[in-house]
Order: sequence, then structure tokens, then C-alpha cells
Amino acid sequence: MRLEIEDSATLTFDDGSPVRSASAIASFGDGWLVVQDDATHAAWWRPDSITPVRVIDPIGGLDEFSAAAGTKHLKPDFEAACALAGGQVLLLGSGSSPNRMRASLVGSSGYTVADLRPLYLAVAAALGLAEEQLNLEGACLVGDRLRWFQRGNLTAGAPSASADVDAAALLAAVRGEAPPDLVRVGEVRVHDLGDVDGVAFAVTDAVTLPDGRVLVSAAAEDTPNAVDDGPVLASGLALLDGGFVEIPGAEKVEGLTIREVTGDGVRLHAVVDADDYDAPSRRLALRLILR
Repeated sequence: MRLEIEDSATLTFDDGSPVRSASAIASFGDGWLVVQDDATHAAWWRPDSITPVRVIDPIGGLDEFSAAAGTKHLKPDFEAACALAGGQVLLLGSGSSPNRMRASLVGSSGYTVADLRPLYLAVAAALGLAEEQLNLEGACLVGDRLRWFQRGNLTAGAPSASADVDAAALLAAVRGEAPPDLVRVGEVRVHDLGDVDGVAFAVTDAVTLPDGRVLVSAAAEDTPNAVDDGPVLASGLALLDGGFVEIPGAEKVEGLTIREVTGDGVRLHAVVDADDYDAPSRRLALRLILR
């Protein structure tokens, strides 16, 4: 594989405020929905504007959350976004605390939020993890399944792994048509992506390629648990059936989506979380050559 960075820019709303803590990106309407993990709004990035889109009601009367303000524990922490047929986007919380075990189904006419705690606990059990180790940061649709990725942390005894869940049943639970404890958890896979100076690369997002293979973004972040940030030693893109390419500059890519399929690979949008509440997130236009 070979990677080219075709473009890079910061993300700011039309009013000049920064798009913070970008954690996922998915196609939405005539643009892209960029998820902020520490806010109740996502950013709708279109050719000539970036505007807020509410994805969950205020939490504790707040719309933004930070460690400096002592409100980080309240944030919804949506970390995965999947575009669905019909134009909706499914957002999934990381599961790293009980209030982060929610999903939001976002469309042009609004959003529906569901508490999926029973499903998150079932996924943790399938992965062999304690509840406090859970940190689901990426997801992609593979046929009729949603493949949900645990961002591993070997220091905390949690390898990078994935669990398949029935996509139709998951959406029924989000829409309130069925209880979340009926969503079946299927095949589990463990993903060893290598390490840098003993810090393992861990999955931060995933996309399904046209040929059915899964491409993930990964970061080697030196952190002791699923909540605290740490220094990022390196990052890259990996094909789960083999192949890895490093992203220059140790960019902490947390969101990944396909923008174009080419004759020799794909062009991607990636969003970078700076782990700095006051700093705008960046987006990268990437070209990945697969052959």
C-alpha cells in the first residue's frame, strides 16, 4: 500500500468557532457529518459551509464538555458513525462509562437517541472485557452486520478486537422497536496491528472497501486506560487481511470515510483529534493506493 496526503485544513464552523475533538465522519446529505465527541452537536461540512447539527439533547443543561470545566464525565463520547441507506447516520458511543452507552440516529428531520447499555455489556462480555475496559471507537457495515471495534489498550489488558452485531436488530433497538438486549452479538476477532516502542497500534475507526475488505485507522497512544488521553507515538492505516502504511506526523486519526473509489485504490476523508479543547480539529484528504 502507498499513502498520499492530498490536502489538509482545519475545521471551523461558519461563526468562527472550532470543530473540536473530531471523532468520526460519515457522508450526510450533500456533505459530511463530522462528530465531536465532547459536544451535543456534530458539524455538517458542506462545500461552502460548516454548520452545527444537534445529535443529542443537552446533558446537565450543557452542550459542550471538557476536563478543564470539570464536565468531561458528562460528554456523550460518540466515537463511531455509519452512513445508512436513506441518508441517516448512526452514531455510537464509546461505552467507556454508562452515559457513553447511547446511540443517536441522525437524519434530515432530527435525531433519535437510545440507551443501549444491555447491548454494550453483551459486547464487553463477548470480547472478554470488564465494563471499565470497554472503548468502542470504530464501526463499519459488513453485509448485514455492523462490525464494532474495540480500541485496544494492552497496558489495561484489552487487545484491539471486533465483534459483529446484527445491523437490522441494532437499528430496531435504536428506533425503539425492540429491546437492546435482543440484539445478537456474533463473531469476535482479535487484531494485532503491531506496536511502536511497546505501545500497540489500536483501532480508531473502520471502513468497508468495495471488495469487502476492512480498512482501519490506528494509533499508538500511550495511555493507561480507556478515558485519559496520552501521547500518540505513531498512526497509520491497516488492511485487516494484511498491509499497513504509516500516516506522517503521528496524526491521531479518529474518523475515516471513503470519498471516492479509484482504479488503484480509494480516496478518503480523515479527521484528526488534537486532544486540545481549544484547538480546531483537522481534516485530511488521503489517497490510498492498494496496488
